[in-house]
Amino acid sequence: MGSDQGAGSDHPGHGDSPRAVIAALAANLGIAATKFAAFLITGSASLLAESVHSVADSGNQALLLIGRTRARREETEEHQFGFGAERYFYAFIVAVVLFTVGSVFSLAEGVSRIMHPADVESPVVAFIVLAVAIALEGFSFRTAITESNLSRGEVSWRAFIRRAKAPELPAVLLEDFAALIGLGFAFCAVILSTVTGNGRWDGAGSVAIGVLLGCVAAVLAVEMKSLLIGESASRDAQHAIVAAIEAGPEIERVIHLRTMHIGPETLLVAAKIAVSHSDTAAGIAAGIDAAERRIRAVVPIAELIFLEPDLYQASRLDTGDPAVRAVRAVRRKK
Repeated sequence: MGSDQGAGSDHPGHGDSPRAVIAALAANLGIAATKFAAFLITGSASLLAESVHSVADSGNQALLLIGRTRARREETEEHQFGFGAERYFYAFIVAVVLFTVGSVFSLAEGVSRIMHPADVESPVVAFIVLAVAIALEGFSFRTAITESNLSRGEVSWRAFIRRAKAPELPAVLLEDFAALIGLGFAFCAVILSTVTGNGRWDGAGSVAIGVLLGCVAAVLAVEMKSLLIGESASRDAQHAIVAAIEAGPEIERVIHLRTMHIGPETLLVAAKIAVSHSDTAAGIAAGIDAAERRIRAVVPIAELIFLEPDLYQASRLDTGDPAVRAVRAVRRKK
């Protein structure tokens, strides 16, 4: 996950509602029960794979809600920056569950059904259940898209998935998208099994669902790993921070800048700033306090700010901090 305009807002309250997660949880609980009942009637391996997929998705949404709740805990002596990163941890667990419970089970069941094929009984029931499941998943997916659009801006969906700082929406989007594709696989598998009388097509559908879930789990795991390691603020946010620091007369320029998301709603800002040779200690302290207020005004989630005063040397111009150089390059183009 990188940093780019609009992808994962550095301002609180944009697209960070649990509404999409709750909608997905409610839909998946109903879908899981319906699919499993249909599996008991039809014996379809594809429907069983989809039942397990929906159960895994329901557990995943519960994990995401638990992560949101635990992330709101106050900081402690042992965790002095708070618990915001718990949202990333639980989202990573979602990827693990999606792979182990959803993908591995579907692959195993599909291979078993290919080796030992069986006819799909009452295919009409399977088609009705799959149609209902598609409608419910479509509702959940639509809710996730609506919530995501509040923070996505003008970036592509691929960029949003890769760069969003709040993990819940990318996780729900990927799960719902995979669920709709998986239902399509199951629908095709049941049709082919019914038309040809060959139960191996049903097993092939389960294998396809397993491969799909494995790919989605891998993408989600990679993105959550990046957030767990620690991602910087977006380029726009870094630009705003540098401009805010340098807006006051007390500070000559930013020498070094480092930012990191402690959580979706908490940004750490550390910078070395150049002050005048003639400034007093009291003047420097007042200038730093003013700079911190300006930073929080433009980037409200910058809760942790550490500014270190220094004396600027002209020789540092060419060997300075890459992040600051990048910000200045954008400023010169404008």
